[in-house]
Amino acid sequence: MSAATQVLVVEDDATLREALCSTIECGGYRALAAEDGRAALDQLDGSSVDMVISDWQMDGMDGRRLLREVRHRNPQMPFVMMTAHDSVSDAVAAMRDGATDYLLKPFEAQVLLDLMARMEPPAADDSVMVSRDAATRNLCNLAQRVAKTDATVLISGESGCGKEMLARFIHDHSDRRARQFSAINCAAIPENMLESMLFGYEKGAYTGAHQSRAGKFEQANGGTLLLDEISEMELALQAKLLRVLQEKEVERLGGSKVIPLDVRVLATTNRELSLEVQEGRFREDLFYRLNVVPLHIPPLRERRGDILPLAERFLLRYQQSPGVQFSAAAREFLLEQPWNGNARELENCVQRAAILTASDTISEADLLLLCGSQGTGFLTASGSGSVSSTAQSDNSGVPTAQPAPSETAASSSPALEGDLKQREQELIINALRRSGGNRKAAAEQLGISPRTLRYKLARMRDEGTELPGKSGGSSYE
Repeated sequence: MSAATQVLVVEDDATLREALCSTIECGGYRALAAEDGRAALDQLDGSSVDMVISDWQMDGMDGRRLLREVRHRNPQMPFVMMTAHDSVSDAVAAMRDGATDYLLKPFEAQVLLDLMARMEPPAADDSVMVSRDAATRNLCNLAQRVAKTDATVLISGESGCGKEMLARFIHDHSDRRARQFSAINCAAIPENMLESMLFGYEKGAYTGAHQSRAGKFEQANGGTLLLDEISEMELALQAKLLRVLQEKEVERLGGSKVIPLDVRVLATTNRELSLEVQEGRFREDLFYRLNVVPLHIPPLRERRGDILPLAERFLLRYQQSPGVQFSAAAREFLLEQPWNGNARELENCVQRAAILTASDTISEADLLLLCGSQGTGFLTASGSGSVSSTAQSDNSGVPTAQPAPSETAASSSPALEGDLKQREQELIINALRRSGGNRKAAAEQLGISPRTLRYKLARMRDEGTELPGKSGGSSYE
């Protein structure tokens, strides 16, 4: 949010309403006030409101009814519900109805400001697709041309390469950009729940359906709906989706009313859908319905020109203090990596380095540590700057640095293995010296477990490597 952000405070207690508005304005925002739900709707009709903070219990139209009205008008508007501290059930009900967050009274002023800060949308630059590489520029040019139409677009590419970013790019360059952009991850939601979320449901449609709710198609009416990872949708639901796309209308679960739709549909997949059709895992008719305009995003390793611009964007997002930069060696290191995890892996790497660096310059060493899901292993570099990016286990069951499967056979040469091993030992020794020989602190610096460090130290001692001790000697206890 910014100083131009307008927050509508809906509270029937005049004293509390005034105090809330004062707090919001002290936080650098603009505050509007309404004494009940009806007055709030009038404010929403006559003013530009970016966020609503409402009390739950009010005479006339209460906060719950107001929430439903706001969600009907603007499904994406941040809405915070305030409830009494002994009414946690009300807060839970508000979240089920679509509230973005809630506050339990009484609360400190800073709690409110912190909550508003967490709702701050991404910087404007984050919505601009990085397209420094020629392949990405060509893709964006094609996407801009497609955006002017209502054609369904199927976006394919590896996980983490930016498929949703391209979908948003298409929406932002379409005639629907002023309307709703809604996305749903078909892989993350169980089939029975996915159906109700897509198509909506009427009260009593199934056990627990205590009220009617619009689905994603209705919410995105007039705008754009992204079906993320469409290849993960079950066949039975694919048939229902096909009918909605063909007829351009939807019926809520348990309902009989046909709701006409004007929705631009985009879909993404990290699989080859034509092969999924051949294997019987995806409906052929739905494939052709979605595959009107196919767009493929190359993996990051095939558009090297985007690596540094993306890294700079991520650094700007995650830097702990302003002015942090990459060293020349770090830039070269970033360009030489395979980035099998694409932009998502690059983002994680830059975020980790931005958090751990102790200076205003991120060096190659800051990027070398590998913090995997187990927090074990190293990214180790040879003299030429090539790296291994996987951690495997030897017979002892302890993860050790191994060459990545994608590397060429030359990377397993004895000379290169020696360089990798030497670099790993240098990292360990430097960490021990910085920590004054404290094994636990050294392991934390390296991003590995103390058990892994003990194993590596034992191997180094067996090979005759001199290790720094706690008192500066050559032994390590």
